[in-house]
Amino acid sequence: MATTSYIFNHTPSPFSILHKPLFSASFIPKSLSFSSSLSLKSSSSSSSSFVRSFATFTMGNTTVDSTMDAVQRRLMFEDECILVDESDNVVGHDSKYNCHLMDTINAGKALHRAFSVFLFNSKYELLLQQRSATKVTFPLVWTNTCCSHPLYRESELIQEDVLGVRNAAQRKLLDELGIKAEDVPVDQFTPLGRMLYKAPSDGKWGEHELDYLLFIVKDVTANPNPDEVADIKYVNREELKEICRKADAGEDGIKLSPWFRLVVDNFMYKWWDHVENGTLKEAVDMKTIHRLI
Repeated sequence: MATTSYIFNHTPSPFSILHKPLFSASFIPKSLSFSSSLSLKSSSSSSSSFVRSFATFTMGNTTVDSTMDAVQRRLMFEDECILVDESDNVVGHDSKYNCHLMDTINAGKALHRAFSVFLFNSKYELLLQQRSATKVTFPLVWTNTCCSHPLYRESELIQEDVLGVRNAAQRKLLDELGIKAEDVPVDQFTPLGRMLYKAPSDGKWGEHELDYLLFIVKDVTANPNPDEVADIKYVNREELKEICRKADAGEDGIKLSPWFRLVVDNFMYKWWDHVENGTLKEAVDMKTIHRLI
């Protein structure tokens, strides 16, 4: 058995303008250290297989599984989420990494602001995305058009007219789906409501979010970022109901994100009526925080 130490290099994706490598062989911060092992096994058939243990590295005082996708790892540490209380008052900020650890969630220290975009085309079909296989939470599940977080930065902390959240939604539609900012002007997002929910993803990761629900009706051209999105599709009401039925029955491997399912079960179809009737403003209720825990 041979043991070695090694350093991972990140190969930039086609979206390198948006995603810069977290580290490279030429620059290793002093706070960043690596450990790994590589073992060689020989079988009776003279074939060999390499078995790599889980490699770990530390950033500051945090030990991280280096098998995490490089892009997702960068976002986990660069993105600072907005911590809020259950009344949506800002109480601080923390890394995306810490905010999605179940240990932090269970300690009551991870509630953060989020948003979910529901984009309809002029035929009133809803654009869905399947999250990429490399996503840390809920990989390969189907969900609404775009789901993410406003960050702890001036432009996304603006509370007047929910402008900070709208700015974040516009930013992430470009990042995840390649939808240009001019195609989704911030003043055309309609914030319909807020919901508070908590959902585990696996034993380590989960969500605890105060989620802003934004609707928009626009014909757009999407160019999905493979680091974020595995697939997209437009669906009408009946097609969405069939997707939900299959998810409930465990058919075709279809899974839905918990936040999307909460919206579907509690609000979706009555709000869809307003989309088709051009009366979305009548559905707005930003005073209530729906506690769906």
